[in-house]
Amino acid sequence: MRTHNQACRQGFSTYFITATALYEQLSNALLDRALPKLRRQLVNTKLLIIDDFGLESIPAELEPILLEIVDLQSANGSLLLTSQFPSEHWSVKFTDPTIAEATLDRIVHRAHVLELHGESLRKLKGKNI
Repeated sequence: MRTHNQACRQGFSTYFITATALYEQLSNALLDRALPKLRRQLVNTKLLIIDDFGLESIPAELEPILLEIVDLQSANGSLLLTSQFPSEHWSVKFTDPTIAEATLDRIVHRAHVLELHGESLRKLKGKNI
C-alpha cells in the first residue's frame, strides 16, 4: 500500500486491487458485458498493483483476459505484484499451461524481484517494535 501512496504523491495514476477482487470484477464485467471498460480502467494507469497474487487459482475463463491485461499494462505502464509464493510456483494457479507460460513470461521478463525474509511487519507492528 505504501508504494501506491508514494506513486499517487508523485502524480502517477495508480490502481490497487487484490487478486481475488480482480477476478471478481473481471467475472462480473464478463456477465455485464462491461469488460472493455474495466480493461481500459486497469491498463490506463501508470501503476497497476495486484496484491496477494497466487493465493488462489485463476478461473479458467479469466486466464486469457489476465494475459491481455498483463500484456497491455507492460506496454503502457508498470505492474506490481505481491505474493506469498515465489514466482516459480505461480504456473500451477493456471489451468492452461500455454497461457500460464505466456502470462508469466510477460511478468517475469521485465521484473525486479524483491524477496522479503524475516517476520511479518504486521506481527512486528503488533509487538510495538
